[in-house]
Amino acid sequence: MRIVLTRLLVLAGVLLLPASAFAQAAIAGTTKDASGAVLPGVTVEASSPALIEKVRTTVSDDRGLYRIVNLPPGTYVVTFTLQGFNVVKRDGVELTGAFTAVIDADLAVGGLTETITVTGASPIVDVTSVRRQTTISSEVLTSIPTARSWAATALLIPGIVTIGGSPADVQVTPQMTVFGGAGGRNNEGRMQVDGLNTGAGLGGSGVSTYVADISNAQEGRDNDVRRSR
Repeated sequence: MRIVLTRLLVLAGVLLLPASAFAQAAIAGTTKDASGAVLPGVTVEASSPALIEKVRTTVSDDRGLYRIVNLPPGTYVVTFTLQGFNVVKRDGVELTGAFTAVIDADLAVGGLTETITVTGASPIVDVTSVRRQTTISSEVLTSIPTARSWAATALLIPGIVTIGGSPADVQVTPQMTVFGGAGGRNNEGRMQVDGLNTGAGLGGSGVSTYVADISNAQEGRDNDVRRSR
C-alpha cells in the first residue's frame, strides 16, 4: 500500500492533538423521506477499490444520521437502501486526506428494484471540522522540482517556520529540517506516515533526519490544527 505523508502543524502552543487529527477521511450525512422527515434504519454502503473489503456499511440512527469513518483516499460510491423505498446511489465521491464529505439522501417511496443515481461534484468544503488541510497528490509530489524529501516539500507550504540552520527556500539536496507553524513554537511540527508519528512530540527528534519515500507516496497532507488554551 502506498504510504501517506502527513505534516501536522500544531498552533496556539498546544501539543495535545484531538483524535480527529490522526483520522482518515469519512462520509457522513442525513437520510430523509420525500417530505423531509428523517429516516432511521437506512442501510448506507460506501464502496471503493481503495477499500480492502471493497464495501463499508453502516445504518442511520433514530435521527437519520449516519457516519462511515477511517476511509482511505479514493473514489467512492455511496448507496442508500431501505425496505419500501427507492434505492438512492451517489457516485463519484472523491475523498482525500482527513476530509469529511457530507452526503445527504432523500428516499422516495418505491421498490428496491428502482434505483436513483445522483451524479454531481464531490463536496469540497468540510463543514464538520475547523481544521485547515492541504492535500498534495502523488503526481504533484513527484513533479515538484525539489529534493525528494518531506522537508523539501514542507518548506513550500506557506506558514512553515524552521530552525536549526534549515534553509528558508527550495532544497536541492535533502537537509535536516526542524519546523513548526506561525503562532506556535518553531520546533513543534509533527510528521506522520500512514498515521504513525515518526518522531518525538517536541523538538523534532527523529523527524529532522527521517527519510520518507515521497516518490511512492499516494498523497501528502498539511494539517493546520488550531486549538484554544
